[in-house]
Amino acid sequence: MARSGTDMIVLFDGVCNLCNAAVLFIIARDPAGRFRFAPLRSEFAVGLLASLGAAVPRAGADSIVLIQDGRVYQRSDAALRIAAHLSGPWPLLSRLKVLPKALRDAVYDFVARNRYRWFGRQDACRVPTPELRERFLA
Repeated sequence: MARSGTDMIVLFDGVCNLCNAAVLFIIARDPAGRFRFAPLRSEFAVGLLASLGAAVPRAGADSIVLIQDGRVYQRSDAALRIAAHLSGPWPLLSRLKVLPKALRDAVYDFVARNRYRWFGRQDACRVPTPELRERFLA
């Protein structure tokens, strides 16, 4: 699959069941294969964030991170930017960007704080299937 300069990297909590489901959701709605993925706590992600001058999230961080065009987006900004590039009706969610960031992030943070209780967690990062391996960077 050819890669272009418009690829985006999603950094996610590799042990969170909700986060893993979100990655599969993105993959299913990204027929062009523009999104690539890595666990947030991987050496790759930590190095990438450091190279961009971004703070490396603490262990157990409650944020998804999107790297797009050399910029780092977190929490609701990342989620809405990801939605804008998916197939189907999902880009409509990006219109929520008009809501105040504090409100969007408060909703995001509420779900993030409760994600393990509601959806569970794994003991280790899930290993991608051979079909999906090329989409993962770490």
